[in-house]
Amino acid sequence: MGIKVDFRKRFYKDNGKKKGKEPSFTVDVNFEAGNELVVLFGQSGSGKTTTLRCIAGLEKPNGGKIKVNEKVYFDCHKRIELPPQQRSLGYVFQNYALFPHMDVKKNITYGLNGWKEDEKEKRLKEMLQLLHIEGLEDHYPAQLSGGQKQRVALARALAPKPDILLLDEPFSALDIIVRMKLREKIKQIQKDLNIPVLFITHNHVEAFTLADKVVVYHEGRVQQVGTPEEVFYNPKNRHVAELVGVNNIFDNAEIVDCGNSDNTVIRSGNMNIIARRTHHKNGEKVAWGVRPENLYLLAPHKKADENTVNIFKGTVTTVVNKGTSKVVAVELDIDKKTILVEISNRIFEEMELQPRSECLVKIEPDDLLIFV
Repeated sequence: MGIKVDFRKRFYKDNGKKKGKEPSFTVDVNFEAGNELVVLFGQSGSGKTTTLRCIAGLEKPNGGKIKVNEKVYFDCHKRIELPPQQRSLGYVFQNYALFPHMDVKKNITYGLNGWKEDEKEKRLKEMLQLLHIEGLEDHYPAQLSGGQKQRVALARALAPKPDILLLDEPFSALDIIVRMKLREKIKQIQKDLNIPVLFITHNHVEAFTLADKVVVYHEGRVQQVGTPEEVFYNPKNRHVAELVGVNNIFDNAEIVDCGNSDNTVIRSGNMNIIARRTHHKNGEKVAWGVRPENLYLLAPHKKADENTVNIFKGTVTTVVNKGTSKVVAVELDIDKKTILVEISNRIFEEMELQPRSECLVKIEPDDLLIFV
């Protein structure tokens, strides 16, 4: 059970007369998932929504295969292309797409054509209770808050008992409190119904807290598939690292020692840096990065013990206030690299930091990421 996606969708530039001979953009997607919550993660225009639309039958791929719970939705070679109404799925759009002339009851039961009236009523009550929107049956979309509209859209998508649920940035227009409540509701719905849920988001927190599996997109192609921990803490390449918030990324580094110890030594300019053991080989060209929140700032006179590694002198250049924390830009004395460090307001105040303050930057080997 689950979903298997392997297709290509080509887009052509509109020259006003006919399609160009060469595609201007291609979405080439290949991943599979069980009955789990899968987050499609990537920048706008990377192919996430196209993936959902192809699964739903709203776009036709140029080739490949799409299968949900052993039912083939699309197969280029076998010339199978089920129309949307024959695909057992629920789809929640970013703008909700509720029918403004229908009340909540009619919106939710819209997809229950062919059901008996008593079955419709029973399913309606189940959806109202599931999404905690009892008492809104006679309201119209214009009378609902953003969170209520989103719950009604979810109820309508789930009412026909779909085999898969597709969610295209469903929380993007909601405030943080409503988003947090609906995140938990989506997770619980997925567990209760035990169906694949594909969820598009640009939000790092949503991706990390919601997903059982993350599929990372870049320029129409899947770059990495894995658990949130695998993707966020072991990005496969620079594209993934940038997308998951690794702000400090440095190219043109080289593996100089990956011997028998538990550590690997990389050389970046004039810096030798100790990292955790990796699968890379001596002489291999790599990039490295570290998250701002995983770095430490120390006073310039701080004495390190003999086992301390990866401590570099630097000078503060700028400070950005994030409210509950500060992001401090430090120019390292060696190689003049600028590195961003995020620290709590308490530590910032204790160190009395300001532009041109001297300090030490510490990088823990386990927090240093190496990728190609």
